Amino acid sequence: MQPILGIVIPCYNEQEVLHTTIKQLSEVIDGLSEKGLISPESKLYCVDDGSKDDTWTIIESATQSNTKVNGIKLSGNCGHQNALLAGLTVAVDYCDAMVTIDADLQDDTAVIKTMVEKFHEGADIVYGVRQSRDTDTYFKKNSALMFYRMMSSLGAKTIYNHADYRLMSKRSVKKLLSFRERNMFIRGIVPTIGYKTDVVYYDRHARMAGESKYPLKKMVSFAIDGITSFSTRPIRMIFSVGILMLLATLSIALYVLISYFGGKAWPGWTSLMLSLWFISSLILISLGIIGEYIGKIYIEVKDRPRFFIEKSIVDGKEEINL
Repeated sequence: MQPILGIVIPCYNEQEVLHTTIKQLSEVIDGLSEKGLISPESKLYCVDDGSKDDTWTIIESATQSNTKVNGIKLSGNCGHQNALLAGLTVAVDYCDAMVTIDADLQDDTAVIKTMVEKFHEGADIVYGVRQSRDTDTYFKKNSALMFYRMMSSLGAKTIYNHADYRLMSKRSVKKLLSFRERNMFIRGIVPTIGYKTDVVYYDRHARMAGESKYPLKKMVSFAIDGITSFSTRPIRMIFSVGILMLLATLSIALYVLISYFGGKAWPGWTSLMLSLWFISSLILISLGIIGEYIGKIYIEVKDRPRFFIEKSIVDGKEEINL
């Protein structure tokens, strides 16, 4: 008996590209089914993350004309990571393996076949990894490299050049969904699950239509979430800097005392102001880092739901959550 595959597609304002996305991924399912790699019952799970355009209308229409399409409508914009989790939450009850892929189809859909083959060989998690970043701007390429290196140095397990394009088995998805934190950084959590993993490499395409949903502001916010969700080293670094500053202060104090008793001390406005500004900046930076962690604690202890599913259409059956 062949495994049922679910392809989870988070969608936010994707009306320009969604028709093509559904058509192309439906063809992928047909092709894999004809080759006997997956069950004909395999489906697409399109998650509308509170879109302001006609994204849900397109999904709803597709569920009526294409039996492979299921739709999940969130009650509001909950963010890319939560949209992925919402799709997996629904799909895990029907599927043996799930692939997550963005709606812009920049990720090469042809490697889904290789992912499924590696799943048949026993891999629970198969990461889609970019072979290069030639299509990225200089800034994005180097900022991404810096981010992955920083995450690695801070002790987080991340796969370099891997975003959220991956295949996961039913049991690995269940383990992922057992993580209850609000600030979910999926690409950092998945490697901690364990089980047998594998990698497929691919070239990323240019976006077919629409605009990127990850401008600089969101990328910076995403990076901060990733760092503070997986490491306490920045706090430890503050302590280490504090010790170094204490040693430096003692050295300066010794120099000042020697100068004072040697009659060589002169009042210096410049050095005083520079010292005050430096120490003040250090304090503010330290408070900001600590505040970021306190903010995370504040969000976690409230234990609020990560998302609400307003409506879902699975296998042609519509369910409205009242």
